[in-house]
Amino acid sequence: MILQLAFVLTAIIVGARLGGIGLGVMGGIGLGILTFIFGLQPTAPPIDVMLMIVAVITAAACMQAAGGLDLMVKAAEHLLRKRPAQITLLSPLVTYFFSFVAGTGHVAYSVLPVIAEVARETKIRPERPLGISVIASQQAITASPISAATVALLGLLGGFEISLLNILMVTIPATLAGVILGALYSLRIGKELKDDPEYQRRLKEGLLNQEHYESQNITHKKRALISVVIFILATVFIVIFGSFDTLRPSHWIDGKIVRVEMSAIIEILMLSAAAFILLLTKANVLKATQGSVFSAGMQAVVAIFGIAWMGDTFLQGNMTELKGSIEELVTRMPWLFGIALFIMSILLYSQAATVRAFMPLGIALGISPYLLIAMFPAVNGYFFIPNYPTVVAAINFDRTGTTRIGKYVLNHSFMMPGLIATITAVATGLLLVQLIF
Repeated sequence: MILQLAFVLTAIIVGARLGGIGLGVMGGIGLGILTFIFGLQPTAPPIDVMLMIVAVITAAACMQAAGGLDLMVKAAEHLLRKRPAQITLLSPLVTYFFSFVAGTGHVAYSVLPVIAEVARETKIRPERPLGISVIASQQAITASPISAATVALLGLLGGFEISLLNILMVTIPATLAGVILGALYSLRIGKELKDDPEYQRRLKEGLLNQEHYESQNITHKKRALISVVIFILATVFIVIFGSFDTLRPSHWIDGKIVRVEMSAIIEILMLSAAAFILLLTKANVLKATQGSVFSAGMQAVVAIFGIAWMGDTFLQGNMTELKGSIEELVTRMPWLFGIALFIMSILLYSQAATVRAFMPLGIALGISPYLLIAMFPAVNGYFFIPNYPTVVAAINFDRTGTTRIGKYVLNHSFMMPGLIATITAVATGLLLVQLIF
């Protein structure tokens, strides 16, 4: 088992270094070694999770092609420019909302340059709002009803009669508490901009021009608004159907009533939303597939296909040994499983892949499904090593140089806001499950 684990971790590390679809294809190599060399039986690939992600990403990409995402960015820019002094508190709430609605943290790319420039123009250290804004976009994934991670968790906990509402009742307030506390901490990060030596150096060398950044204008505001409304309505219906089982269509099968699975509901609603957006807004279909949302989403699908399939095969093939070695420890201190989730998310660079690959172990160990929900935000650990795309983008958008990777790599601008937000979210979640359930 130790040798198998070594190959699994090697595939994950090499895949993470390759980036993009590299994580998924390296999972294929790891799965091949487990199957052909160690003789493990491959488990079923996570088809339902992958198809749900494809449906959600398709709808979000169509909204982006119709200008819906640009419309949201324009509204965010108006809000931030109207209250620039509060940008450190407002900007993480903006990126949280973007990710919550779209189901992917990659939508933050559109608003990060706005945050960086508004902060610079207001003489506020850009590191403060940018660092926590990136973290907020990640935390929102574990609160979004249509994110790949939430969908994966819902699918795994379906056998415990856990509804989507049960998950959201914990994760939304927990992650918001984490983001707000992280934002309050960020108010005092670093020196004031006028006293920062790197900013002063760039000023003296003429590296900073005074160009006024503005997001692009929306040419067809009505079409953009229609796309946003359609997408949000589809999301609302998903929450409703996921929260109240009796509203879902049912059929008599073998003498008992069987409800349509949430996976099918999500796929139907999101594909339909994509279709309505294309029909009513005349959005360019080719543009939808070439946008940043579709590209990032498809990379997530490939990652889950390879890595989650490999991880699931390893866990199922060694479940007896794993349970025997750690069951007693995790039973006495279940919060340790949250630390394991955090570490795995650092390696996998994907909340959904972490959930799909590692949560089955928690279920097999007998950890309460409500505790698993509380520990769900722990999968937001991929800020730890500062090479995730949104992290790199934030560093590049900050022309003052205050948002950076430290001398020792791990002492970067996102470390403390990320740790504070994640620890607070998990602690709040643990408290909420005690109060609610």
